Amino acid sequence: MTREFYKTGQSIPVTVIKMEKGRIIEVINEEKRGYKAIQIGFGKIKNSKLSKAMKGYFAKKNTEAKKTLKEFRVENIENFKEGNEFGLEIFKDIKFVDTKSKTIGKGFAGAMKRHNFGGLRATHGVSISHRSHGSTGQRQDPGKVFKGKKMAGHLGDEHKTLQSLQVVKVDTKNNIICVKGSTPGARGAWLVVEDSIKQKSVKDFDIKIPVDAKKKK
Repeated sequence: MTREFYKTGQSIPVTVIKMEKGRIIEVINEEKRGYKAIQIGFGKIKNSKLSKAMKGYFAKKNTEAKKTLKEFRVENIENFKEGNEFGLEIFKDIKFVDTKSKTIGKGFAGAMKRHNFGGLRATHGVSISHRSHGSTGQRQDPGKVFKGKKMAGHLGDEHKTLQSLQVVKVDTKNNIICVKGSTPGARGAWLVVEDSIKQKSVKDFDIKIPVDAKKKK
């Protein structure tokens, strides 16, 4: 993460995402799979690290090997051909994006860290249970703990989607896109960046003008 500046001088935190060019490996039609989609390959990988099946697959498609393969549903497959490449230019006029990735795994965590509980009191008979989550169920009726009860458990390491992240900067020279705020996943993780399904345009409250600039006006 780093920061960028609006024209008004306001500093905002941004996440820098490096976009690699993706190549269409296969065009999937509705007769073959029951849906329309395109399979795109990203990243470089040595042939020695490929399985025998994948070596044969890329040889059949007559293209270089790709590290990651991802399918994207499309409405019309006639606009796409095998071998075509996509880069940062598809985000040229887009103001908001949705990002998907796997969050950082944090192992087994207590209720305070996992669910933001306040914990128990540190005095008056509370014995070695200051960070516990308290009672978990009722008495004989219903005589069980309901599913979904907020308790200690595995934290992180799950697929997350952050919606409506504002695109602050697009650098086509260095293949970099900067989005406002944080994105899921560790540093260096793979991200799926898509056009936002909710917000499309910038509203007035998104860009706050400093008080000094208002006085000058």
